[in-house]
Amino acid sequence: MDKNFFKMVSQAAFSNPFSEQRVDIDRQIVGADEAADWHSMLRPLLTRLEEEIGQLRQSGDIVIDRDGGEDVRAVGVSILFHIFHRYMDQFDRLIEEQIRAGDESLRAPFAFQCLEDLTGFGFGREDARRYVAMFYQIRRAYYFISTGLVGESPAMKKLRAQLWDNIFTHEIAWYESCLWHRMEDFSTLLLGETGSGKGAAAAAIGRSGYIPFNPNAQKFEESFTRAFVSINLSQYPASLIESELFGHRKGAFTGAIEKHEGIFSRCSAYGAIFLDEIGDVGIPIQIKLLQVLQERTFSPVGSHEKLRFNGRVIAATNKSIDELRRAGEFRDDFYYRLCSDIITVPPLRERIRQTPKELELLAGHLMERICGAELKLPIIGKLKEDVGRNYAWPGNVRELEQAIRRIMITGSYSGDSSAVSLADATLEQAMASGSLTARELVENYCRDLYAVYGNYGEVARRTGLDWRTVKKNVQM
Repeated sequence: MDKNFFKMVSQAAFSNPFSEQRVDIDRQIVGADEAADWHSMLRPLLTRLEEEIGQLRQSGDIVIDRDGGEDVRAVGVSILFHIFHRYMDQFDRLIEEQIRAGDESLRAPFAFQCLEDLTGFGFGREDARRYVAMFYQIRRAYYFISTGLVGESPAMKKLRAQLWDNIFTHEIAWYESCLWHRMEDFSTLLLGETGSGKGAAAAAIGRSGYIPFNPNAQKFEESFTRAFVSINLSQYPASLIESELFGHRKGAFTGAIEKHEGIFSRCSAYGAIFLDEIGDVGIPIQIKLLQVLQERTFSPVGSHEKLRFNGRVIAATNKSIDELRRAGEFRDDFYYRLCSDIITVPPLRERIRQTPKELELLAGHLMERICGAELKLPIIGKLKEDVGRNYAWPGNVRELEQAIRRIMITGSYSGDSSAVSLADATLEQAMASGSLTARELVENYCRDLYAVYGNYGEVARRTGLDWRTVKKNVQM
């Protein structure tokens, strides 16, 4: 048995697929050079893994024991990796079919066969059932992160990696062993400008929760389409927010002519609530939300009944949370209940500055979503002609989408007249103002060169730095 091979495969299995670490491990396993594409490395890796596992089965050397030694655990994780990829395409098809089907959970006979394959290797039936659910969760997380948050800039690569860690923690071995059914205690605070994509980030988290597999029904306990419930808190007057969040009983107040279920009642035990614009709610609502997060129970308006809330909470604001706290408008104790993880969604101007082709890539994705098909329309050229390459996109991705619609309707888009040009925040001006540290200067210079040449080696040659140092600076 090649112990080192199984050890590296187990490391790959437990690494973040949106991280460079995963790519580096796969390169080591197959002996590929730096230029090799990740997807091109996966097939030879899986082929060799199948051969190595086949040899172990023939010799009778497979022992499944989560409490065994390092070599035993590495083989067990490698077998999980092997079976996961055997059924990966079928999980992907289930995701797409479930999106079309809606809230009724579809049957998945292949998942039952996956469970049988796991028990055939020696995994206990309950462990196997949990792994099937995790396989499905992993594919959903990958699907919603990769399709909902498009972009190749370092900032977007970092964001996708952060979202994956938010779902599975930075050490998925911890998640697999003891956290898979406890993530409701981990709240998330998303920060970022209006239109930057906080909603898409929240949806990726909310639709990627753990959903148990029911082997008797050969389906997952619930459709993930029911798992994500959102509310924009800025849309409601203070007098109605409590009812929208927690519901009310008939006659609870003037105008309450019938019972109303709030968002906390509608949230699935396997899902998440997205509280958008959390920075706009007053102190009284913050106190009530804090109680829900602490006690995991709530009562509808006009009722003393205690209802249980089992989902996760994701909150977002486009305001400076630090300024709100300093002004006494956002309670510190509420903040500390929300900040298990804080993720900042980058503005579009930062993404374009890092990678100029980001605009073209994102516009193509948006056009496909708008038109329902990939059409080669002269939108990109018109955008560049009308607003110029230094336009700062103050409305971020939301503005870009509407700019595309405007061009489709009127043939032009002049931009927001109040926008500040990207040229007003260039590296040269930051240097002239003395606002950059030496470290920030090197990071920005490396990023700008990488945006032009797209190659770590070329940037290393021009800067005199080691390519690994360049890579680290670009991805900071």
